[in-house]
Amino acid sequence: MPPRRSPLDELPDVRDGLTRAERIILWKLSELEKEFNGRNVPTATLYGRVVEHIDLSVPEFQRLMQRLVGVR
Repeated sequence: MPPRRSPLDELPDVRDGLTRAERIILWKLSELEKEFNGRNVPTATLYGRVVEHIDLSVPEFQRLMQRLVGVR
């Protein structure tokens, strides 16, 4: 079970403005892109890998993904 989130997880990092959850999403996406040899990574696969590290609901994950790709 992933560790519970702390209120501090919601604060953006001063270095780049990313929250802990956003950083985990980008880290796991990078790893999966290597596994998939540069092909598109299924969102469900990415979500599965992310929730191994942080407790996120599907709507929270989707909101963060939209923020990361610049969709409003």
